[in-house]
Amino acid sequence: MTYLIDIGNVLLSFDFAPAIQSITGPNADPEAFQKIMAAKDPFEAGQTPLREYLDFAYPLLDFKGTDADFTTAWCSIFTPIIPMWELISSLAKQGNRLILYSNTNEIHAPAIVKEHSVFKHFDHAVFSHEIGAIKPDSVFFTRSFDKFQIIPEETVYIDDMAENIEAGIGHGLKSFRYDYSDHQALLTWLEDNQLFT
Repeated sequence: MTYLIDIGNVLLSFDFAPAIQSITGPNADPEAFQKIMAAKDPFEAGQTPLREYLDFAYPLLDFKGTDADFTTAWCSIFTPIIPMWELISSLAKQGNRLILYSNTNEIHAPAIVKEHSVFKHFDHAVFSHEIGAIKPDSVFFTRSFDKFQIIPEETVYIDDMAENIEAGIGHGLKSFRYDYSDHQALLTWLEDNQLFT
């Protein structure tokens, strides 16, 4: 069985607040974070180059540090969701094919893959900035199906966003919307559908 696993709020929870506080200068735009988030979709779709995104964000934040300083802060937002890590380890031991399936970007993707041990279990990664589209865009799904020979009827998809799960169902994937405060619901669904023992 192939498993497509989202990252944010599935493998890693996240909180931007401490990171933003650490890199915001005294003359920052009061709406800096909102404006930066509003520009994230083109960045995560690989349409906005990294340098262009940073040059857009730094003045808004009144950030005076280095690119390395910004990257460190921007990647400090994540916390492991341990029950899911344990499930991933079990799925890998059973010989399932595991594929990361995430809207992400040039800053987060390489840093989190390097830092968090759970990613060693994954065979492949479909990252939005590399495939040129973001979920729930149909292009994200069709390009990844072609690239990794994904057969929807033989594939489980786990994501926390309702619109992404709806798109997954529309593409024929066995899809489950994950809530890390109720991990047992996922285990029950997998067992009821004979997808995990």
